[in-house]
Amino acid sequence: MTGTGVGVLTDDGTADAYLTHPPDGAPRPAVLLYMDAFGLRPGLREMADRLAGAGYTVLVPNVFYRRGPAPVAELPAFIDDASRGRLLRRLMPVMRQLTPERAARDAGAYLRWLADCPAATAGPVAVTGYCMGAALSLRTAAAHPERVAAAAGFHGGRLASDAPDSPHLLAGRITAELYFGHADRDPSLPPEQIERLERALTDAGVRHRCEVYTGAGHGYTQSDTAAYDKEADDRHWAALLGLLARTF
Repeated sequence: MTGTGVGVLTDDGTADAYLTHPPDGAPRPAVLLYMDAFGLRPGLREMADRLAGAGYTVLVPNVFYRRGPAPVAELPAFIDDASRGRLLRRLMPVMRQLTPERAARDAGAYLRWLADCPAATAGPVAVTGYCMGAALSLRTAAAHPERVAAAAGFHGGRLASDAPDSPHLLAGRITAELYFGHADRDPSLPPEQIERLERALTDAGVRHRCEVYTGAGHGYTQSDTAAYDKEADDRHWAALLGLLARTF
């Protein structure tokens, strides 16, 4: 794949990002890929390259760009259980800085950048996100229904909480087809939230599929972490590529 670092101008600065696409240079359907809390790093670039290898142009922005270029915290090559908690404690204030309002504005900037990208075809885009990126995926589909034709989220947390700005409350604005692969062993998305999300999407008439990956934990797609689960990851790739094939 042809991968390179790029800068995306936003209302609050320039977001560093990774762009990857097939090497023939032909315009391909665009996919916006939202990172997990650990951010833009080699493992995430590899995921983007794999997606590009299936025939897409993929943009992975550093959504924490307000704190500086990625990585905003020093990361080990492999994130084990011991380092995971320490890293998340450092990153939690950065995550809170990305408010729903800022996330929606940033999404508009990422989508405008893709609209001007020679490697991306004109027309609708797809979005996928991991961990915190699953909520960003849902919010982007709601904030920009005219641009987003499909959105996916994997091992997302707090997608249907009691908070007044919970992502599930945006279901009525969504026109995209959605897919969510929930982690069975994920305290950040308990069964009652899974049920609440399903009910909100169904009541809003959103085309969607929500599946629970039995035995999988939060972060099951991330091969550079101790949470990685190959069986669940393979299932995620099949679901994501199936959604994209139906979209483009």
